[in-house]
Amino acid sequence: MTPKHCFLGFLFSFLLTGVAEIRPAYKSLKPQRVHFQSRNFHNILHWQPGGACTSNSSIYFVQYKMYGERQWKNKENCWGIQEFFCDLTNETSDIWEPYYGRVRTSLAGMHSGWTMTRRFTPWWETKIDPPTMNITQVNGSLVVILHAPKLPYRDGKGKTVSMENYYELVYRLFIINNSLEKEQKVYEGARRVVEIEALTPHRSYCVVAEIYQPMLDRRSQRSEERCVEIP
Repeated sequence: MTPKHCFLGFLFSFLLTGVAEIRPAYKSLKPQRVHFQSRNFHNILHWQPGGACTSNSSIYFVQYKMYGERQWKNKENCWGIQEFFCDLTNETSDIWEPYYGRVRTSLAGMHSGWTMTRRFTPWWETKIDPPTMNITQVNGSLVVILHAPKLPYRDGKGKTVSMENYYELVYRLFIINNSLEKEQKVYEGARRVVEIEALTPHRSYCVVAEIYQPMLDRRSQRSEERCVEIP
């Protein structure tokens, strides 16, 4: 649907409602399913267009605030945009505090009401990625070094910050014997350096890892398999 036809379609539906039904017509412009998606504390606000029009003729305006604040703040980089998402990572950087976001639509000079998220607390709701792995062969064994995901922020010295600073993390390590097509959990714990021993020479093995958060009873997705040949 072209922008012109989109506007005409909205105007036609608006006129059909009559003067007494102005609010429902405006309501049909309101963004839908406004919510945060968070991964490793990258906090992105997402939404879907209202039912009146889904073409690129609509523009969107985003505001946010911390729980308890009275005034909403404009997100300048997301003020009059056509995308269906807005990065609020820096605006929601106090990870233990709850926040709200809201979005409104403008179409051909007409504005919808605001659609607000539910309360969003980054520490409770962010999903973390699996650990990255460095694998070294040592005398027929595999030494696996696990690295937790990093936050998008830096500390006062400009250094990156690990998820280990904010959660109790349990690493789970699995090994797959490709010859037997058999998977075995070889480690579960907080150590980040793990040695896998008693491997059969001239066999191919794949290693995969995940992170478990006991306090939240939540686990990450599994990492990509890393495969090695034992000489």
